[in-house]
Amino acid sequence: MTLPFDGAISAFYEDTVPQDIRGAIANGDKNDILSDSYPHETRMGKKKYEREMEALQIELVKLQAWVRDSGTRIAMVFEGRDGAGKGGTIGRFRMNLNPRAARVVALSKPSDAERSQWYFQRYIKHLPAAGDMVFFDRSWYNRGVVEPVFGFCTPEENAQFFAQVKPFERMLVDDDIHLFKFWLNVGRAEQLRRMLAREADPLKQWKLSGIDVKGLHKWDAYTDAIRDTLTRSHTEHAPWTIVRSDDKRRARLNAIRHVLHRFDYDRKDAGAIGEVDEAVCGGPDIWDA
Repeated sequence: MTLPFDGAISAFYEDTVPQDIRGAIANGDKNDILSDSYPHETRMGKKKYEREMEALQIELVKLQAWVRDSGTRIAMVFEGRDGAGKGGTIGRFRMNLNPRAARVVALSKPSDAERSQWYFQRYIKHLPAAGDMVFFDRSWYNRGVVEPVFGFCTPEENAQFFAQVKPFERMLVDDDIHLFKFWLNVGRAEQLRRMLAREADPLKQWKLSGIDVKGLHKWDAYTDAIRDTLTRSHTEHAPWTIVRSDDKRRARLNAIRHVLHRFDYDRKDAGAIGEVDEAVCGGPDIWDA
């Protein structure tokens, strides 16, 4: 089988990655690899996960019905390193929702015309109307992390972004858009394990890009950019919620719980939702570099 990018991810694993990361993957037996700082020693069991997810799916359907009837607008931003679980988490949010009112926005690189516009302009047209839930699979925060890491923006453009993002998000919130910002935090060994799995699976190779491959060599640069972004854009009106995503199951459950707890929708069953595990889903203080 021909591997994408001439097997560059496998080559990185064999030739470049630090020995402790290589050893963790070799001993992981294809299961989620929990970093040393992860707050649980083992990943969540499948039966317990499926039982809790089913209960949360029922609550999400109730939430969407209430959002539609009340004209509420919800925007959720999902950010994280490649392989952190953004798409999978969004998929669990939307699994049983009406897709016409629960849209995913995953924009490709900007066109020449878009590059000449105000940076936030191409995102504005995708914001939710009354009764909508919108899921941004990456967002305007490309300019805070990906673009500076790869030199796709100038330091001046990066500085302008941070000067404008707080008032931009303030305007969204003041206009009664409920804005959630999730940063999915994955460990280095688990990220590479997932990337290797994508490389080897013909059904998932489409998820890989040249940027993903190059990004494996830029772990430290990404770390610095993430730290900078979280520090400069975490506000009271638009806070970051960190989701420790080494264990995909716990990550998905707790992200959904976090959103459900924010609304008093009709027929809400708080017992079915359960408590958010704040060691897995919390503020920037649980982000692990």
